[in-house]
This record gives sequence, structure tokens and C-alpha cells, in this order.
Amino acid sequence: MWGRTFLYLTCAAGLGLAGCRTVPAMPPSAADAAPAEAAGTWRATATDQDKARIRGWYSSWTAALADARAKGYGADVEREGVLLQPTAALPNPHLPAGEYRCRTIKLGTQGRGAIGFIAYDWFRCRVSDEQELASLTKLTGSQRPVGLIFPDNLKRQIFLGTLVLGDEKIPVNYGSDRMRDMAGLIERIADNRWRLVLPAPAYESLLDVIELVPANG
Repeated sequence: MWGRTFLYLTCAAGLGLAGCRTVPAMPPSAADAAPAEAAGTWRATATDQDKARIRGWYSSWTAALADARAKGYGADVEREGVLLQPTAALPNPHLPAGEYRCRTIKLGTQGRGAIGFIAYDWFRCRVSDEQELASLTKLTGSQRPVGLIFPDNLKRQIFLGTLVLGDEKIPVNYGSDRMRDMAGLIERIADNRWRLVLPAPAYESLLDVIELVPANG
């Protein structure tokens, strides 16, 4: 569930539910209750499931790459270059507000016989300033992440959000449906080029990578 700060920000961004009712903040687990986890940080906000996703990002990535290559998509992986290299993050991950072109690559598969690599065409995304944080919204496509961006360290920011499907207009509350909750890393991989890495998504793949480049670039 979002804390009061998050509910206010999603209301400001037009991402909250009608009325934007206040939802109590989720208390951090004992294992994560460090002094740095003040209210408003991603660790204080994330569900236990999403904390585990972030902790296990590298394992998810290597498993996804191995599965894609085992299914015959090694050349497709190599063609994407730095975008799909796990340790390619550069300093200064800040994702400026603005309009972006974004495309999703799904790596690996959760089921037998499914495709191990899918690269979608470009869609539209938007990053907006929301007072102390920023929001990221995928505006087009049938699967649309929407959520907030939290600071973390010199090479990554953290995305926490939910998945909007089909013709839905309003996202579900974060924490209310574990199959819709999303958590990922936002990293800069070149000048004016970023990626949102979503480890262990609920559906289809083992890892999703969303490339983001400025729309006017």
C-alpha cells in the first residue's frame, strides 16, 4: 500500500484511484528496519515481494539471458548490445521529466514452449516531476507500467508501480494485487538513454527491460 506521501503524489499525477483515499503505510519488516528506511524511501514503501525482486535482480537477469540463449535467441540478445548487459549502468541515473519513446524487451519465459525473446516496437512514455519524486507512465500499448521513481544510489533509481492492462483507465492501488505490482531499476546506459529493468515480472517472462530515449532526441 502507498503511504500518505505516495497517495498525494499519485493524485497529483492523475495516477491514483477516484477520490485518492488514504491507505496506511506498510510497516517495514524486521529484516529491513534500518535507520535509512525513513518514510518516503523505496524500502519503506515497497512490498516484501518487491524488495525481494530488487535484491534478486542479478539472478533474474542471468537466468533470463541463459533461457533466451538456450531457446536460440543468442543473436537477438547480442544485437541489443549494452541494453541487455547487466552491469552496464553508468553514474547519474536521474531520468529527467519529459516525453519519451520507450520499447519493451521480454527475456526468458516462465512456461515451456513459450518464446524466450520478444522485442516490441516503440511506444510513448512520460516522466513527470511530482514534488520530491518523479512519476513514470507508459502511455500506449496493452501493458502499461505506471508508478513513482525513488532515489537509491549513484547508479540506479528504483521504480515502484502497478501494471495497467488493455483499455483500463485507472491503475489499481499498489500493494492491493501482487500480480499487478511492479518493481525495477532505472539506469542510465548512455547519453540520453535509460532503461527500466523489471526482474521477475508476474507474467510471461523472467525479465523485462524497457528502453527509454527522449522523444525529441
